[in-house]
Amino acid sequence: MNGDIWILGIAMTKFGKRPDRDAVGLGVDAASAALSDARVTVGDIDVLTAGNLLGAPGYGQAVQKQLGQTGIPVFNVANACATGATALRTAILAIKAGEAHLGLAVGAEKLAGAGMLGAGGKSRSGAKTWQPTGRLDAVTSLEGHVGTDLMPGVFAQIGMQYLHRHAYEGTPLDLFARISEKNHFHSTLNPLAAHTKAMSAEQIRNDVMIAYPNTRPMCSANCDGAAAAVLVSDERLQTLSAEQRRRAVKISASVLTTDPWEEACQILPNVNTVTRNAAVQAYEQAGVGPEDLDLVELHDCFATAELVHYDNLGLCEPGGAVDFFESGAPWRDGRLPVNVSGGLQSKGHPIAATGIANVWEVCQHLRDEAKERQIEGARVGLAHVIGLGSTCGIHILERAA
Repeated sequence: MNGDIWILGIAMTKFGKRPDRDAVGLGVDAASAALSDARVTVGDIDVLTAGNLLGAPGYGQAVQKQLGQTGIPVFNVANACATGATALRTAILAIKAGEAHLGLAVGAEKLAGAGMLGAGGKSRSGAKTWQPTGRLDAVTSLEGHVGTDLMPGVFAQIGMQYLHRHAYEGTPLDLFARISEKNHFHSTLNPLAAHTKAMSAEQIRNDVMIAYPNTRPMCSANCDGAAAAVLVSDERLQTLSAEQRRRAVKISASVLTTDPWEEACQILPNVNTVTRNAAVQAYEQAGVGPEDLDLVELHDCFATAELVHYDNLGLCEPGGAVDFFESGAPWRDGRLPVNVSGGLQSKGHPIAATGIANVWEVCQHLRDEAKERQIEGARVGLAHVIGLGSTCGIHILERAA
Protein backbone atom coordinates (compact mmCIF):
# COMPACT_ATOMS: atom_id res chain seq x y z
CA MET A 1 0.00 0.00 0.00
CA ASN A 2 1.36 3.40 -0.96
CA GLY A 3 1.11 6.40 1.33
CA ASP A 4 2.13 7.30 4.84
CA ILE A 5 1.13 5.50 8.01
CA TRP A 6 -0.03 7.47 11.02
CA ILE A 7 -0.53 7.04 14.74
CA LEU A 8 -4.20 7.82 15.19
CA GLY A 9 -4.41 7.12 18.91
CA ILE A 10 -1.97 6.15 21.64
CA ALA A 11 -2.03 5.60 25.40
CA MET A 12 -0.05 4.24 28.32
CA THR A 13 -1.13 3.26 31.80
CA LYS A 14 0.41 4.55 34.97
CA PHE A 15 3.68 2.63 35.45
CA GLY A 16 4.58 1.22 38.85
CA LYS A 17 3.22 -1.42 41.23
CA ARG A 18 -0.25 -2.46 40.04
CA PRO A 19 -1.46 -5.29 42.29
CA ASP A 20 -5.01 -4.54 41.15
CA ARG A 21 -4.40 -5.54 37.52
CA ASP A 22 -2.84 -8.54 35.78
CA ALA A 23 -1.01 -8.24 32.46
CA VAL A 24 -4.19 -8.81 30.45
CA GLY A 25 -6.05 -6.16 32.42
CA LEU A 26 -3.23 -3.67 31.92
CA GLY A 27 -3.16 -4.38 28.20
CA VAL A 28 -6.91 -3.93 27.94
CA ASP A 29 -6.69 -0.64 29.84
CA ALA A 30 -4.04 0.70 27.45
CA ALA A 31 -5.76 -0.62 24.34
CA SER A 32 -9.16 0.79 25.35
CA ALA A 33 -7.59 4.17 26.06
CA ALA A 34 -5.77 4.14 22.70
CA LEU A 35 -9.02 3.32 20.86
CA SER A 36 -10.76 6.14 22.69
CA ASP A 37 -7.90 8.51 21.89
CA ALA A 38 -8.19 7.53 18.21
CA ARG A 39 -11.99 7.91 18.31
CA VAL A 40 -12.54 4.47 16.80
CA THR A 41 -13.84 1.16 18.16
CA VAL A 42 -12.39 -2.33 18.17
CA GLY A 43 -14.81 -3.10 15.34
CA ASP A 44 -12.79 -0.75 13.12
CA ILE A 45 -9.50 -2.58 13.76
CA ASP A 46 -8.21 -4.94 11.05
CA VAL A 47 -5.22 -6.46 12.86
CA LEU A 48 -4.03 -6.77 16.47
CA THR A 49 -0.37 -7.19 17.42
CA ALA A 50 0.47 -7.88 21.05
CA GLY A 51 3.56 -8.38 23.19
CA ASN A 52 3.96 -9.83 26.68
CA LEU A 53 7.16 -11.68 27.56
CA LEU A 54 6.44 -13.22 30.94
CA GLY A 55 2.84 -14.33 30.60
CA ALA A 56 1.14 -17.33 29.03
CA PRO A 57 1.00 -17.92 25.25
CA GLY A 58 -1.90 -16.33 23.41
CA TYR A 59 -1.65 -12.99 25.18
CA GLY A 60 -3.13 -11.09 22.24
CA GLN A 61 -6.16 -13.35 22.12
CA ALA A 62 -6.69 -12.90 25.87
CA VAL A 63 -6.72 -9.10 25.39
CA GLN A 64 -9.00 -9.48 22.38
CA LYS A 65 -11.55 -11.41 24.43
CA GLN A 66 -11.91 -8.41 26.71
CA LEU A 67 -11.93 -5.81 23.93
CA GLY A 68 -14.26 -7.67 21.56
CA GLN A 69 -13.72 -10.71 19.36
CA THR A 70 -14.18 -9.67 15.75
CA GLY A 71 -12.31 -12.49 14.04
CA ILE A 72 -9.33 -10.38 12.96
CA PRO A 73 -5.78 -11.81 12.83
CA VAL A 74 -3.82 -11.56 16.06
CA PHE A 75 -0.01 -11.65 16.08
CA ASN A 76 1.75 -12.40 19.37
CA VAL A 77 5.30 -11.04 19.34
CA ALA A 78 8.29 -11.42 21.65
CA ASN A 79 11.57 -9.62 21.06
CA ALA A 80 13.17 -8.93 24.44
CA CYS A 81 13.03 -5.24 25.42
CA ALA A 82 12.12 -4.34 21.83
CA THR A 83 8.85 -6.29 22.04
CA GLY A 84 6.64 -3.18 22.02
CA ALA A 85 8.49 -1.68 19.07
CA THR A 86 8.17 -5.03 17.28
CA ALA A 87 4.40 -5.02 17.85
CA LEU A 88 4.28 -1.56 16.26
CA ARG A 89 6.45 -2.67 13.37
CA THR A 90 4.28 -5.75 12.77
CA ALA A 91 1.11 -3.66 12.56
CA ILE A 92 2.87 -1.23 10.21
CA LEU A 93 3.90 -4.08 7.91
CA ALA A 94 0.31 -5.36 7.79
CA ILE A 95 -0.89 -1.92 6.71
CA LYS A 96 1.93 -1.54 4.19
CA ALA A 97 1.02 -4.92 2.72
CA GLY A 98 -2.52 -3.69 2.10
CA GLU A 99 -4.01 -6.29 4.46
CA ALA A 100 -5.25 -3.69 6.93
CA HIS A 101 -6.21 -0.03 7.18
CA LEU A 102 -6.25 0.19 10.98
CA GLY A 103 -4.04 -1.76 13.33
CA LEU A 104 -3.83 -1.95 17.12
CA ALA A 105 -0.47 -2.64 18.80
CA VAL A 106 -0.27 -3.33 22.54
CA GLY A 107 2.49 -4.29 24.96
CA ALA A 108 2.20 -5.04 28.68
CA GLU A 109 4.22 -6.56 31.49
CA LYS A 110 3.96 -7.42 35.18
CA LEU A 111 7.45 -6.89 36.58
CA ALA A 112 7.01 -5.21 39.96
CA GLY A 113 8.91 -7.22 42.54
CA ALA A 114 11.03 -9.03 39.95
CA GLY A 115 14.21 -7.63 41.49
CA MET A 116 17.14 -5.93 39.83
CA LEU A 117 17.96 -8.96 37.67
CA GLY A 118 14.38 -9.46 36.52
CA ALA A 119 13.12 -12.74 35.15
CA GLY A 120 16.57 -13.70 33.88
CA GLY A 121 17.97 -13.58 37.37
CA LYS A 122 15.14 -15.62 38.82
CA SER A 123 15.58 -18.38 36.27
CA ARG A 124 19.12 -19.01 37.49
CA SER A 125 18.03 -20.16 40.91
CA GLY A 126 18.23 -23.89 41.47
CA ALA A 127 20.39 -24.41 38.38
CA LYS A 128 21.91 -27.88 38.13
CA THR A 129 25.40 -28.78 36.99
CA TRP A 130 25.44 -28.37 33.23
CA GLN A 131 25.90 -31.24 30.82
CA PRO A 132 27.68 -30.67 27.48
CA THR A 133 24.74 -31.03 25.08
CA GLY A 134 23.33 -28.91 22.28
CA ARG A 135 25.02 -26.28 20.14
CA LEU A 136 28.57 -25.31 21.01
CA ASP A 137 27.48 -21.80 21.99
CA ALA A 138 24.65 -23.14 24.19
CA VAL A 139 26.63 -25.66 26.22
CA THR A 140 26.95 -23.48 29.33
CA SER A 141 26.49 -19.98 30.59
CA LEU A 142 29.38 -17.60 30.04
CA GLU A 143 28.65 -15.92 33.34
CA GLY A 144 31.92 -15.32 35.16
CA HIS A 145 33.96 -16.79 32.30
CA VAL A 146 33.66 -14.04 29.67
CA GLY A 147 32.54 -11.02 31.66
CA THR A 148 28.86 -11.24 32.56
CA ASP A 149 25.54 -11.66 30.82
CA LEU A 150 23.55 -10.07 33.65
CA MET A 151 22.18 -6.76 32.41
CA PRO A 152 23.61 -4.41 35.08
CA GLY A 153 27.07 -5.81 34.42
CA VAL A 154 26.74 -5.88 30.63
CA PHE A 155 25.80 -2.22 30.45
CA ALA A 156 28.35 -1.24 33.08
CA GLN A 157 31.01 -2.73 30.81
CA ILE A 158 29.59 -0.95 27.75
CA GLY A 159 29.75 2.45 29.43
CA MET A 160 33.22 1.95 30.86
CA GLN A 161 34.50 0.68 27.51
CA TYR A 162 33.22 3.85 25.82
CA LEU A 163 34.97 6.09 28.35
CA HIS A 164 38.20 4.12 28.05
CA ARG A 165 38.13 4.19 24.25
CA HIS A 166 37.73 7.96 24.24
CA ALA A 167 40.25 8.63 27.02
CA TYR A 168 37.85 10.12 29.55
CA GLU A 169 39.81 11.65 32.42
CA GLY A 170 36.99 12.31 34.85
CA THR A 171 35.30 10.09 37.44
CA PRO A 172 32.83 7.67 35.79
CA LEU A 173 30.65 7.39 38.89
CA ASP A 174 30.14 11.16 38.97
CA LEU A 175 29.40 11.42 35.24
CA PHE A 176 26.76 8.69 35.21
CA ALA A 177 25.20 9.97 38.44
CA ARG A 178 24.63 13.32 36.75
CA ILE A 179 23.05 11.65 33.70
CA SER A 180 20.71 9.81 36.05
CA GLU A 181 20.02 13.03 37.97
CA LYS A 182 18.70 14.55 34.73
CA ASN A 183 16.23 11.73 34.15
CA HIS A 184 14.98 11.64 37.73
CA PHE A 185 14.41 15.39 37.54
CA HIS A 186 12.50 15.03 34.27
CA SER A 187 10.24 12.40 35.86
CA THR A 188 8.85 14.92 38.33
CA LEU A 189 6.78 16.35 35.45
CA ASN A 190 5.43 12.97 34.31
CA PRO A 191 2.45 11.79 36.40
CA LEU A 192 2.48 8.36 34.70
CA ALA A 193 6.09 7.59 35.68
CA ALA A 194 6.78 4.87 38.25
CA HIS A 195 9.05 7.23 40.21
CA THR A 196 8.41 10.98 40.25
CA LYS A 197 10.92 12.09 42.86
CA ALA A 198 13.99 14.15 42.01
CA MET A 199 17.34 12.81 43.18
CA SER A 200 20.59 14.72 43.40
CA ALA A 201 23.77 13.40 41.85
CA GLU A 202 25.15 12.94 45.35
CA GLN A 203 22.17 10.83 46.43
CA ILE A 204 22.48 8.71 43.30
CA ARG A 205 26.23 8.29 43.73
CA ASN A 206 25.86 7.15 47.33
CA ASP A 207 23.03 4.67 46.74
CA VAL A 208 23.47 0.89 46.57
CA MET A 209 26.10 -0.12 44.02
CA ILE A 210 24.76 -2.69 41.56
CA ALA A 211 27.55 -2.94 38.97
CA TYR A 212 30.12 -0.17 38.90
CA PRO A 213 29.47 2.55 37.91
CA ASN A 214 25.71 1.84 37.96
CA THR A 215 24.11 2.40 41.35
CA ARG A 216 20.48 1.45 41.96
CA PRO A 217 18.89 4.74 40.77
CA MET A 218 20.91 4.48 37.53
CA CYS A 219 19.15 1.19 36.68
CA SER A 220 15.81 0.86 34.90
CA ALA A 221 12.88 0.37 37.23
CA ASN A 222 11.18 -3.02 36.84
CA CYS A 223 7.47 -2.33 37.18
CA ASP A 224 3.98 -3.07 35.89
CA GLY A 225 2.51 -1.21 32.95
CA ALA A 226 1.15 -1.23 29.43
CA ALA A 227 1.00 0.95 26.33
CA ALA A 228 -0.96 0.71 23.08
CA ALA A 229 -1.26 2.51 19.76
CA VAL A 230 -3.79 2.63 16.93
CA LEU A 231 -2.19 2.93 13.49
CA VAL A 232 -3.96 4.01 10.33
CA SER A 233 -3.23 4.13 6.61
CA ASP A 234 -3.10 7.50 4.88
CA GLU A 235 -6.00 6.41 2.67
CA ARG A 236 -8.27 5.73 5.64
CA LEU A 237 -7.08 8.81 7.56
CA GLN A 238 -8.34 11.07 4.78
CA THR A 239 -11.88 9.78 5.38
CA LEU A 240 -11.84 10.68 9.10
CA SER A 241 -12.78 13.89 10.88
CA ALA A 242 -10.68 17.05 10.81
CA GLU A 243 -9.90 16.62 14.51
CA GLN A 244 -8.67 13.06 14.01
CA ARG A 245 -6.45 14.22 11.14
CA ARG A 246 -5.13 17.15 13.17
CA ARG A 247 -4.00 14.91 16.05
CA ALA A 248 -2.56 12.15 13.86
CA VAL A 249 1.23 11.72 14.08
CA LYS A 250 3.11 10.66 10.97
CA ILE A 251 5.45 7.66 11.20
CA SER A 252 8.27 8.91 8.98
CA ALA A 253 10.50 5.92 9.71
CA SER A 254 10.00 2.49 11.25
CA VAL A 255 13.12 0.35 11.44
CA LEU A 256 13.94 -2.94 13.15
CA THR A 257 17.49 -4.30 12.93
CA THR A 258 19.46 -7.22 14.33
CA ASP A 259 23.19 -7.80 14.69
CA PRO A 260 25.19 -8.15 11.52
CA TRP A 261 27.78 -10.90 11.73
CA GLU A 262 30.72 -9.93 13.90
CA GLU A 263 33.00 -12.45 15.55
CA ALA A 264 32.60 -10.90 18.99
CA CYS A 265 28.79 -10.93 18.68
CA GLN A 266 28.83 -14.71 18.81
CA ILE A 267 29.76 -14.32 22.48
CA LEU A 268 28.75 -10.87 23.71
CA PRO A 269 26.04 -8.56 22.27
CA ASN A 270 26.99 -5.33 20.56
CA VAL A 271 24.32 -2.74 21.34
CA ASN A 272 26.36 -0.09 19.56
CA THR A 273 26.42 -1.59 16.06
CA VAL A 274 22.78 -2.67 16.11
CA THR A 275 21.69 0.86 17.10
CA ARG A 276 24.03 2.65 14.70
CA ASN A 277 22.73 0.60 11.78
CA ALA A 278 19.12 1.25 12.75
CA ALA A 279 19.75 4.98 13.10
CA VAL A 280 21.34 5.26 9.65
CA GLN A 281 18.39 3.46 8.09
CA ALA A 282 15.82 5.50 10.02
CA TYR A 283 17.30 8.90 9.11
CA GLU A 284 17.50 7.89 5.46
CA GLN A 285 13.93 6.55 5.46
CA ALA A 286 12.55 9.68 7.13
CA GLY A 287 14.63 12.12 5.09
CA VAL A 288 15.84 13.89 8.22
CA GLY A 289 19.03 13.99 10.26
CA PRO A 290 19.83 14.20 13.98
CA GLU A 291 19.98 17.98 13.61
CA ASP A 292 16.26 18.00 12.73
CA LEU A 293 15.14 16.28 15.94
CA ASP A 294 13.33 18.22 18.64
CA LEU A 295 13.39 15.46 21.24
CA VAL A 296 14.55 11.86 21.72
CA GLU A 297 13.29 9.03 23.90
CA LEU A 298 16.10 6.47 24.02
CA HIS A 299 16.58 3.16 25.79
CA ASP A 300 18.35 4.20 28.99
CA CYS A 301 18.04 0.84 30.71
CA PHE A 302 21.08 2.06 32.63
CA ALA A 303 22.76 5.48 32.85
CA THR A 304 25.73 4.00 31.01
CA ALA A 305 23.44 3.03 28.11
CA GLU A 306 22.16 6.57 27.69
CA LEU A 307 25.69 7.89 27.21
CA VAL A 308 26.68 5.46 24.46
CA HIS A 309 23.38 5.95 22.62
CA TYR A 310 24.00 9.69 22.31
CA ASP A 311 26.81 8.60 20.01
CA ASN A 312 25.06 5.62 18.41
CA LEU A 313 22.06 7.74 17.39
CA GLY A 314 24.29 10.45 15.93
CA LEU A 315 23.19 13.07 18.45
CA CYS A 316 26.83 14.13 18.76
CA GLU A 317 30.07 13.79 16.85
CA PRO A 318 31.67 10.31 17.04
CA GLY A 319 33.32 10.04 20.44
CA GLY A 320 31.59 13.19 21.64
CA ALA A 321 28.93 11.77 23.99
CA VAL A 322 30.49 13.20 27.14
CA ASP A 323 30.82 16.66 25.61
CA PHE A 324 27.21 16.44 24.40
CA PHE A 325 26.01 15.75 27.92
CA GLU A 326 28.27 18.33 29.54
CA SER A 327 26.91 20.99 27.16
CA GLY A 328 23.49 20.62 28.76
CA ALA A 329 21.91 19.62 25.42
CA PRO A 330 19.92 16.59 26.68
CA TRP A 331 18.18 18.42 29.53
CA ARG A 332 14.55 19.42 28.99
CA ASP A 333 15.57 23.05 28.38
CA GLY A 334 18.62 22.06 26.31
CA ARG A 335 19.27 22.01 22.58
CA LEU A 336 18.10 18.40 22.12
CA PRO A 337 16.09 17.07 25.10
CA VAL A 338 16.57 13.36 25.82
CA ASN A 339 14.20 11.27 27.95
CA VAL A 340 11.92 14.09 29.04
CA SER A 341 9.58 11.34 30.31
CA GLY A 342 12.14 10.41 32.96
CA GLY A 343 13.46 7.52 30.89
CA LEU A 344 13.48 3.89 31.91
CA GLN A 345 15.36 4.80 35.08
CA SER A 346 12.38 6.63 36.57
CA LYS A 347 9.45 6.32 34.15
CA GLY A 348 9.93 2.57 34.51
CA HIS A 349 10.55 -0.41 32.26
CA PRO A 350 7.70 -2.93 31.97
CA ILE A 351 9.59 -4.69 29.20
CA ALA A 352 6.99 -5.34 26.49
CA ALA A 353 5.39 -1.92 26.99
CA THR A 354 8.51 0.21 26.70
CA GLY A 355 8.80 0.37 22.91
CA ILE A 356 5.29 1.80 22.61
CA ALA A 357 5.60 3.96 25.74
CA ASN A 358 8.65 5.72 24.26
CA VAL A 359 6.59 6.49 21.15
CA TRP A 360 3.74 7.71 23.37
CA GLU A 361 6.01 10.28 24.99
CA VAL A 362 7.15 11.68 21.66
CA CYS A 363 3.56 11.85 20.43
CA GLN A 364 2.51 13.93 23.43
CA HIS A 365 5.00 16.63 22.47
CA LEU A 366 4.24 16.54 18.75
CA ARG A 367 0.54 16.96 19.57
CA ASP A 368 1.33 19.75 22.04
CA GLU A 369 -0.32 17.71 24.79
CA ALA A 370 2.61 17.08 27.16
CA LYS A 371 1.47 19.78 29.61
CA GLU A 372 4.18 20.88 32.08
CA ARG A 373 6.97 18.99 30.32
CA GLN A 374 6.02 20.16 26.81
CA ILE A 375 8.90 20.89 24.43
CA GLU A 376 7.68 24.02 22.71
CA GLY A 377 7.38 23.84 18.94
CA ALA A 378 8.30 20.15 18.75
CA ARG A 379 7.76 18.81 15.23
CA VAL A 380 10.10 15.82 14.85
CA GLY A 381 11.00 13.20 17.47
CA LEU A 382 12.78 9.86 17.67
CA ALA A 383 11.90 6.84 19.82
CA HIS A 384 14.56 4.16 20.31
CA VAL A 385 14.61 0.80 22.05
CA ILE A 386 16.94 -2.19 22.08
CA GLY A 387 16.53 -5.80 23.09
CA LEU A 388 19.58 -7.90 23.80
CA GLY A 389 19.71 -10.89 21.64
CA SER A 390 20.06 -8.46 19.78
CA THR A 391 17.61 -6.13 18.09
CA CYS A 392 16.96 -2.40 17.81
CA GLY A 393 13.75 -0.57 16.97
CA ILE A 394 13.66 3.09 15.94
CA HIS A 395 10.62 5.16 15.02
CA ILE A 396 10.90 8.72 13.76
CA LEU A 397 7.68 10.67 14.18
CA GLU A 398 6.50 13.98 12.71
CA ARG A 399 3.76 16.37 13.63
CA ALA A 400 0.84 16.63 11.22
CA ALA A 401 1.22 19.69 8.96
